[in-house]
Amino acid sequence: MTQASNAQSLSADVSAIKIDHRWFEDVIAIMIGSSMVAFGVMFLKQIGMITGGTAGLSLFLHYKFNIEFGTVFFLINLPFYYLAIRRMGWQFTLKTFLAVGLVSFFTNIQGQFIQISSLQPLYAALFGGCIFGVGFIVLFRHKASLGGFNILALYIQERTGLRAGWLLMGCDVVIMLISLSVIGTYALLLSIVCGLLLNLIIALNHRKDRYQA
Repeated sequence: MTQASNAQSLSADVSAIKIDHRWFEDVIAIMIGSSMVAFGVMFLKQIGMITGGTAGLSLFLHYKFNIEFGTVFFLINLPFYYLAIRRMGWQFTLKTFLAVGLVSFFTNIQGQFIQISSLQPLYAALFGGCIFGVGFIVLFRHKASLGGFNILALYIQERTGLRAGWLLMGCDVVIMLISLSVIGTYALLLSIVCGLLLNLIIALNHRKDRYQA
């Protein structure tokens, strides 16, 4: 057998091994992932940027009515847990509830520990997108999410056949458009850059053929 064949065989054997995370590993990872997402939110708020999903809607309400982002984000996600239980099961729902709760908590209190007096907007968009991407990957790999429209879109797709991707894109476009009433065009363009980088990082790294857990 050639070295190439041996390497291919070893790779297949490793890919076949599936080791579940233990509960304390999930807790630590969810805390780390949530804190990174919350840190990314701070970058968005500092520059006045927006994002998609329930986080984007929460930012819009934060800018519009000066309500704490974390409080709005936690409340907006509450109705989606029923669908999460039905479609994803209790384990996923509990992890997602924990992740959303931690992001809400961290974003509300982090101002007591860190203040940024100056932040270049483009840097904020790029580095914020990286922080978001890594935070989401940590949560995804431990079978958690930040809930919201993703769950609703998957539920509607299952019931009606409408593609979840198109539904989510439509939601994000609507949020971006209504956000123009509270943010400028430049902030919107930076938000798009941040979102593209976030999704690129997830696309490149969140793949079953590259990670087993």
